[in-house]
Amino acid sequence: MLLLSIDTSIRGCSVAVHENSGLLASYDLNTDKSSSSILTTLIKSAVEHSGYDLADLDAVAIAKGPGSYTGLRVGVSTAKGLCYALDKPLIAINTLQAMALQVAPFYAGHLLCPMIDARRMEVYAAVFDDQNNFVWPTQAVIMNDASFQDLLTDHKVVFFGDGAAKCKPLLLEHPNAIFPEMEIRPSAITIGKLAVQAFETNQFEDVAAFEPYYLKDFMSPPPKKANLTV
Repeated sequence: MLLLSIDTSIRGCSVAVHENSGLLASYDLNTDKSSSSILTTLIKSAVEHSGYDLADLDAVAIAKGPGSYTGLRVGVSTAKGLCYALDKPLIAINTLQAMALQVAPFYAGHLLCPMIDARRMEVYAAVFDDQNNFVWPTQAVIMNDASFQDLLTDHKVVFFGDGAAKCKPLLLEHPNAIFPEMEIRPSAITIGKLAVQAFETNQFEDVAAFEPYYLKDFMSPPPKKANLTV
């Protein structure tokens, strides 16, 4: 089983190639923009580095979101294009669940709360146990002093991702709130690990109908006021 995985949930992009459960190649580019041309270059490089051609792939996996509207659109469009061109199935993985998989081995017995930055004091978040099972579903959360207090009463909770900075000033003093010092970003590597499991159980998407998991409608910034002079 040869899988290509793609993550464009936040700025930049990440690609990986797995053969069964083994990682063959991965590339990460941390930039402020997501570009289809950059992404396709990384895909080509990763597949070639793994010793295969695109035609050898058995499936394409994509991080479905939540995350950046533009980034998700670029990633999903690219993945769907590859599936159409190569006649391969599409696998979609929750971005937050793949992030939780990155830190689970280091926090046995803890709850894991990956967070992706949204607007103002809002984050996209979910909570998982250390076996990567959902404890709290994916949702948009407006952070305030009461956020996560019910969970923190009885559990140690690890908060991470680029949205965790918004809740750190509110929860840092709580003895059960943990904030890792390392930066934890969405990664195609853990998208691929979950995609291998999905492939084995035939969890494929309808390529024509599939859309990113935006979680909420896109909101464009307000127009700038014109500077009129007379």
